[in-house]
Amino acid sequence: MIAAAHRKEAFARLGETPLDLLVIGGGATGAGILLDAASRGMKALLLEQEDYAWGTSSRSTKLIHGGLRYLKQLEIGLVREVGRERAILHANAPHLVHPEELLLPLIESGSLGKYSTPVGLWMYEKLAGVPKQERFRTLSREETLCAEPLLNQRITKGSAVYREYRTDDARLVTALLATAADLGAESLNYARVESFEYDDAGQINGIKVQDRIDQRTHSIKARNVVNAAGPWCDEVRKIDGPVEGKKLQLTKGVHLVFSHERFPILRSLYFDVPADGRMIFAVRRDACTYLGTTDTLYTTPIGQPRTLAEDADYLLAAANFMFPTLNLSREDILSSWAGLRPLIHEEGKGPSELSRKDEVFQTPSGLISIAGGKLTGYRLMAERVMDMVMASQTGKHGSTYKESGTHQLPLKGGDFESYAAVRQYKKRLLGESRQIDLNLAQVNYLVNTYGTEASVIIERAYALGAMEREGQIEAIERPFLRLLKAELSYSMDFEGVCTLSDFLIRRTGRLYFERPDLEDCYRQIAEWIAEKRSLSDEKRELQINEFEQAYYEVLSFPAEA
Repeated sequence: MIAAAHRKEAFARLGETPLDLLVIGGGATGAGILLDAASRGMKALLLEQEDYAWGTSSRSTKLIHGGLRYLKQLEIGLVREVGRERAILHANAPHLVHPEELLLPLIESGSLGKYSTPVGLWMYEKLAGVPKQERFRTLSREETLCAEPLLNQRITKGSAVYREYRTDDARLVTALLATAADLGAESLNYARVESFEYDDAGQINGIKVQDRIDQRTHSIKARNVVNAAGPWCDEVRKIDGPVEGKKLQLTKGVHLVFSHERFPILRSLYFDVPADGRMIFAVRRDACTYLGTTDTLYTTPIGQPRTLAEDADYLLAAANFMFPTLNLSREDILSSWAGLRPLIHEEGKGPSELSRKDEVFQTPSGLISIAGGKLTGYRLMAERVMDMVMASQTGKHGSTYKESGTHQLPLKGGDFESYAAVRQYKKRLLGESRQIDLNLAQVNYLVNTYGTEASVIIERAYALGAMEREGQIEAIERPFLRLLKAELSYSMDFEGVCTLSDFLIRRTGRLYFERPDLEDCYRQIAEWIAEKRSLSDEKRELQINEFEQAYYEVLSFPAEA
């Protein structure tokens, strides 16, 4: 990823010679395509009109899961593919993809039956290739209520426990882009594609792109262009010409965040909503529990989807039905997020019935677009797209077909032999970091976020402390802020952070999971960004205003969009 300080030079350099591949869209799919291209030796660039993971890929349920409910829709191939991807992603990024046992309650009048559920889980795990020691188990009513006492005792009949994986979606995107950068690929955020350029045969051979940081327009040549813009996929297709054939159908998913103290589940759950037959996750994450998701058709401008009052009330009602002693209300919500799913339109189908399978389109001018799919399947989606690109390039420009190697490629920060090695690394780092007063929670956060790169951030925090002691910089009173400044410095240098929102929303997730702690420090962070980037007071305040809008919107639930 290209740091803000080097954007001008990057645009000038990228305009000198044609690229092998240009990717439009900085979510998981686009980042996966960039990494796949880089792993095959292609000269590749990714452009994102906002910040990386700004859209869908920072607003998912943050799970790497096979989609148990897709068995009901008989999407056997999808379940097999993404189910097997879970183990690959866990092996390639064990610091980011964590095993998570989910409790699946069986309730009266629920969609899950006493006999059909074990059969469904058996088939699910068979398709996903789950090893014997990790397979599901069933619990009696008494065992279930012991495992999760908050469950509605009146309707609980038993349960099953099975394994999925929890992740941080935006951090996964960051790791993909950083890994691609190590292989020679490049990416630029805040770079909006304005138009395509064509050769004499009418084939796309480049783009005009606006650098939204300095408002300049640049021309970049590329032999292949892939549109992986997620919810904006059709908007990019329109730049090339009228959108023909299949189109997108956007659906909205909303999540609510609570303190774990207020929503103290003992384990993560996947449970029925008897009112409409859907299912919802309640997931533990550090000091929080988050709840979701909804699934409603979305027809308003893409922009910034909001959590509406009816969305919040739907999830609250579902939680209070399943956990009746909690009596959750809107006042208990710490934060929320709303994201859009870029699915393929199917006439007559409701939001929850639409397929999650991905599809690839190619126009006569050569623009390849991919839409649909799930976060879990990003790597396979990328592989399929790049197989298509490589096959078309065989024999041209001296290129030869190369197979993808991403199934065995550790992501940045994830070079661990096993998940147990991640735990050992945390223990070692805790001992080494006592000199800067880090506690276990801080070390866990750093490793879960940055993997082995956590040591680089700790070294920066130590260096800041040394500079303070020598009087080279103004002293920071709280060790927490010193660590935060070191983390910000790393993210600006290596992860493309340009704004306050980039750091506090996408790179760290703090707006969603630590919102109450930000009130006293977000202006200080904005000052550090302005100082490092030599921003004017006006630009610093614009960044603060942008973040404050998001800061208040996550707890504002309007009646309509």
